Amino acid sequence: MTVVRIETLTIPGAPLGGENPLPFFRDAQADLPVRALPSVPAAKREGFGAQAGFRVLPYRMQDDYGRARAPLDLKALVLENDFLTATFLPELGGRLYSLLHRPSSRELLARNPVFQPANLAIRNAWFSGGVEWNIGQFGHTFGTCAPLFAASIRGERGEPGLRLYEFERCRGLLWQLDCYLPPESPLLLVYARVVNPGQAATSMYWWTNTAVPEAPGVRVLAPTDATLYLGDFRELSFGAADMPELPSLPGRDASYALNFPFANEFFFQCEAADMPWEAALDASGAGLFEASTPRLAYRKLFCWGTHAGGRRWQEFLSEPGQAYLEIQAGLAPTQLHSQPMPAGAVWDWTQAFGLLEADPARVHAASWPDARHAADQAIKALIDPARLAAIEAGCRARADAPADELLHAGAGWGALEAARRQAAGAPAFPAAYDFPAATLGAEQERWLALLRDGRLPEHSPSALPGEWMTQPEWEALLEASLRRADGRHWYSLLHIGVMRMERGDELGAEAAWHEANARTPSAWAYRNLAALERRRGNAEFAREYYATAWDLAAGGGAPPAALAQEYLQLLCATGEFARAHAVYEQLPASQRARDRIRILRGRIALALGDLDEAERALQHEYADIREGETELTDIWFELRARRLAAETGRPLDAALRAEAESRYPPPPAIDFRMNNSPEKA
Repeated sequence: MTVVRIETLTIPGAPLGGENPLPFFRDAQADLPVRALPSVPAAKREGFGAQAGFRVLPYRMQDDYGRARAPLDLKALVLENDFLTATFLPELGGRLYSLLHRPSSRELLARNPVFQPANLAIRNAWFSGGVEWNIGQFGHTFGTCAPLFAASIRGERGEPGLRLYEFERCRGLLWQLDCYLPPESPLLLVYARVVNPGQAATSMYWWTNTAVPEAPGVRVLAPTDATLYLGDFRELSFGAADMPELPSLPGRDASYALNFPFANEFFFQCEAADMPWEAALDASGAGLFEASTPRLAYRKLFCWGTHAGGRRWQEFLSEPGQAYLEIQAGLAPTQLHSQPMPAGAVWDWTQAFGLLEADPARVHAASWPDARHAADQAIKALIDPARLAAIEAGCRARADAPADELLHAGAGWGALEAARRQAAGAPAFPAAYDFPAATLGAEQERWLALLRDGRLPEHSPSALPGEWMTQPEWEALLEASLRRADGRHWYSLLHIGVMRMERGDELGAEAAWHEANARTPSAWAYRNLAALERRRGNAEFAREYYATAWDLAAGGGAPPAALAQEYLQLLCATGEFARAHAVYEQLPASQRARDRIRILRGRIALALGDLDEAERALQHEYADIREGETELTDIWFELRARRLAAETGRPLDAALRAEAESRYPPPPAIDFRMNNSPEKA
């Protein structure tokens, strides 16, 4: 029997906190420079790096979290039959948190026993474990730590299922996952559909990231010999090679993650397979496998590596003893390849997840072709391509069947877009995408007013500016409102500047923000001008704009921590440490306690010769740390060098700094450096 139920999952967790009110603008270059080595076929060079530059708007950053954990209650949606218990977290991007094989009581996923955000996603906050559904833009997706919509649906024989769905605001895409566990099925079936309802093509990205336990003897297999491997993270250089020995790991079998002494990833090119799949099998030949219909044609292995930084990161994201690797499935040859999606297009695919138990001697054979063929046979004994295709056809026929009950609601942006389309006479969303009007809130109300009244309501410059909008259709409405006397005010000019900036019109954005300040000066418009000048390399102008923004914000009370952080970062970057110290002294204790401001305090103290204060900055356990970041270790080494100079009377030169780095390795708690290539391992 299949059931769907709502439970409460209580685990130790660090709360996410509020969102950063400041807009983070996309990279000036939409494409990311990637170096394809000569071994990469010409067909795999097309679209390499396209649209992979940083882009987050209209979403805001999630960077207000720490490492203080307390019991955290999370809503859990459980889909269960006699074989599997699948637990989804609708408040956290629909993450498949756990997949328990009931007959053996075996957890098939890397199930994180804690919720610990870290700075690894597009919006900053990300957590490890389970199955993550990534859409829209290169990186851990916008909604990975945000709520989405969930509803109960019906399967082929009337059994309950679960639908997860949302409106992705950056690319303007609709997406859904219809999840089924038929009564006699040992496999979780996930039908995915993505719709581009717009009138223009967009760049589409999808990767299903599955975390599984990493342990000695675990081998990752896929139905191909061909890979694109990452040669060097710093250069983003890729080459092509056949398994199992890759140039990035000479002399070792790359299908065993623990053979990598450094963090690495490579992509299996499975487009020729009749049913692409990937499996992570332990020494006994058992473990999770995932298979899909052909559209989801590519697979990836990611591992942290066995070096100290990799081990540190795994424990930092969870607890000791929770090592994991990831097997991933995507639409394009690598995660740095774009995939153009035409206007009006509908793409779908189906994935199956379950326990594979294969002959260990065969799947661990020294011959890679023999091992992958053995796994392929074992998987097809559970589900073959024809059966999966038939399942997909049935799912597609039910994709717009009305849901039985809404189990969880996301934000009101889908309902807002539905209202805009209705007002514009555009076709309604497909029936699966039911965004109730009741989800519309204060953030959407101002845009509804623009739709209804032809103008954006005015807003107090001392209040937080609210969420951003970058969709072209809304930009056209806002531009039209500026032609009205009552529609051209500081707040509408602030928003139109953000929209212009995001589509690359720097001069238009600059003009809008200057006019906004001429009408009603605000910290928000001055901050945006500062960010623009910093992008242009004009540190002096940026500093003065930040100073004005700071003064305006201080006049309305305590300036937001995000503004304080950016201002301090600029002052430190330009070497104005005394001025930075004066700004820091104005901050309330709550802002001084934030991770990034603590780190900046350490830099300021070190530059001003307060070595004890710099030492204290290194005692804190930080949460907001980016992968491979060296800020803390840089402070550590410079501090050690300065103390060594004071003790010995020697000059603080390159030789002494090199000696300090050799003599004083940093404590593991602050060492987040990553070895990403064989040369550094």
